[in-house]
Amino acid sequence: MAHQEDGSGIIMTTIEQVANWGVTRSEWPVTMGLACCAIEMMAFGTPRFDASRFGMEVFRASPRQSDLLIVSGRVSQKMAPVVREMYDQMADPKWVISMGVCASSGGMFNNYAIIQGCDHIVPVDIYLPGCPPRPEMLINSVLELRKQVMNEHKITKKRRLAAARAAEAAAMNAAPTHEMKGLLA
Repeated sequence: MAHQEDGSGIIMTTIEQVANWGVTRSEWPVTMGLACCAIEMMAFGTPRFDASRFGMEVFRASPRQSDLLIVSGRVSQKMAPVVREMYDQMADPKWVISMGVCASSGGMFNNYAIIQGCDHIVPVDIYLPGCPPRPEMLINSVLELRKQVMNEHKITKKRRLAAARAAEAAAMNAAPTHEMKGLLA
């Protein structure tokens, strides 16, 4: 947290920096395991990797109690509306990590049944590559998300809504998934 000490023992900072510090130290992820990457996401919560060091020891079963969606694995056409509904039900402010190459770009699945990147249905903040990505990589992406939130997150509702609308407009202007050719075309 950026602060100034003037020698009298008083720390000066802004309310926005304090609030961002609090928000970044209490992410509550929602359970959203779609494929093989979900095993690595589950390993992230085990004592070996200890997600509780980051204040994320409990994966929430309800999106209404969560502010972080980790999309782990391939997203099928059938699951896309469910992922979007979970995102819409999450508390604001909310963030998304796309975990694995299948969630980020469709991966090796170049067919009509798999969405070629979850960024076509929800705005993504962090892309985590790998097949499957290791829990250490997920830890790194969580720490990168914290840095991003500390530097760029604005408390004012007007700014948050403008950013959300811009992300939604970009997603809506993207090519429809049935017209996408995937990585191999």
